[in-house]
Order: sequence, then structure tokens, then C-alpha cells
Amino acid sequence: MPPTRNRAAVPEQLGFAGMPERLFVCTPSKLGAFLDCPRRYRYSYVDRPTPPKGPPWAHNSLGASVHTALKNWFTLPPERREPGALPTLLKSTWVREGYRDVELERAAYRKALDWLETYVANLDPEEEPLGVERVVAAKTSVLALNGRADRIDARMGESGPEAVIVDYKTGRSGLDADDARGSQALALYAYAAQRVFRRPCHRVELHHLPTGTVAAHEHTDESLARQVRRAEETAQDIMAAEKAVAAGADPDESFPVNPGSLCGWCDFRKVCPAGSGVAAKEPWTAVEHLAG
Repeated sequence: MPPTRNRAAVPEQLGFAGMPERLFVCTPSKLGAFLDCPRRYRYSYVDRPTPPKGPPWAHNSLGASVHTALKNWFTLPPERREPGALPTLLKSTWVREGYRDVELERAAYRKALDWLETYVANLDPEEEPLGVERVVAAKTSVLALNGRADRIDARMGESGPEAVIVDYKTGRSGLDADDARGSQALALYAYAAQRVFRRPCHRVELHHLPTGTVAAHEHTDESLARQVRRAEETAQDIMAAEKAVAAGADPDESFPVNPGSLCGWCDFRKVCPAGSGVAAKEPWTAVEHLAG
């Protein structure tokens, strides 16, 4: 007799009703949330209703204010792209949440304005980026990836026009080439930008505004492909965990907690059993030094 076919394996191989498995729709930040802590990913993207979050963080408010001011700077006509335009741009985009008091907020505003004035003084106002706060997207056999890059520059490389990914950073710590090399988000932006703009995109840069430094890395096609494969592996782990929960598995086991130093900064610290035992950071902790 011929061997009995394993019918139970067919849906797993082909997907529901003989169709291929759906692509995993994601952003780099969504993948990063799972890598940092599967439990945080579950609270953010799986549980409904979403558990209550803690208060807004001042460092997020500061970063958003600076990013938006820079985005609006590039919308100005080239003749108006000068440091003198920045106070109005920053005031109009300023996010006030998370600060301890008005004194700290004002100190943060003054510092942010100083960062911006120093930064744009070194930009060519006539140079037009390929994109500012630009969404780029690409598909693989596993992913439907999209993400919003802070800036995508057009530069001339050795073999012709190239795209360069620029990411602004406003955190206290300095950055180096290893940070740029190891950033999966930047690599995925570069991978997607190549497909959107149909030109090479291998260089990624972290622009640290507080120190005025640039941390850069030149990817190869092979290193970008490795980062994409890692993203696909993460997506497959997420989909497996979500399927297990849908089939009745314990959500806490499918999305285990990853306790560590990040717990004190987690939006869900108060609702997470592991995080509740960690000393909480105040919403303004990361920007207190600006008032010194």
C-alpha cells in the first residue's frame, strides 16, 4: 500500500485554505520591541485592550520636538533655511509633556535650540534630501516592512547616485560606528530605500545632535541581507507566539518577560509583574542633566 499522506501537515505548509501564509506587517520599531522584551511586545501589539501605560517621558517629548523642527526646516524655501528660523520652528512643535517643572522644560528648550542651531549651521540649505520623514517599504517572503526614516540624502558615490539613511539622535550618550553597524532599523531602512528609490543605499548615519558627531557605517548587500534574515526570523518567532496564544497557550509563556535595565523605562512597568519590582525612573530622569 502507498504511504498514508500526512494531511495535517498540508495547512501548515500552504496556509489557510491552500493559500500562502500572510506576510508579517511590521516596522523596525515593532520588531525591536519583541527583541527587547517579548512581554512588552505583547502588551503593545497583542493584548486588547492595551494595558494602561505610564506617564509620558520628557526625553521622548524632547526628541519629538527636535525631529519635527528639523522636518519643518526642510519644508522652508532654501533662502529661509537659516539658524534664525529655528526658534519659531521649535516653539511651534514643542511638546511639553513629562518635564518635572517649568524650569526644567525651559532648560531643555534652550538646549534643544542650541543643538539645532549648531546642526543646521553645517547643512547646505540648497541641498534637497530625497525624503524627510519619508516612509519606505519593501516585501520579502516573510515581511511586509515599512518604516519612516528621519532623512534620506541623495549623494554621489563612486559608481553614481546613492541614497544615504540619516537618523537623528538626541539622547545623552554618544554613539560610534558600532551603533550604526549594529542598528537593524537603519539596515532595514536602507534595504527598503534601495527598492523605493531604485538606487544603491548602503551608508547609514546616526547624527547625535548633543555632541554634533556622526556615527556611520557602510553596509554591503550581504550585510543588509543578513539583517533582513534576522528580521524575518524575529517575525517568525512573533507569528509562532501569536498562533500559540490563539490556540490557547499561556500568553505569559508564549511572550516571556526579559527583565533588565530597560524595565525602569518601560511604559508597562506598573502592570508587568517583573517590572513592578524594578526601581521606577521618573518621567524627567533622562533630561535632568540639561538643567545643570
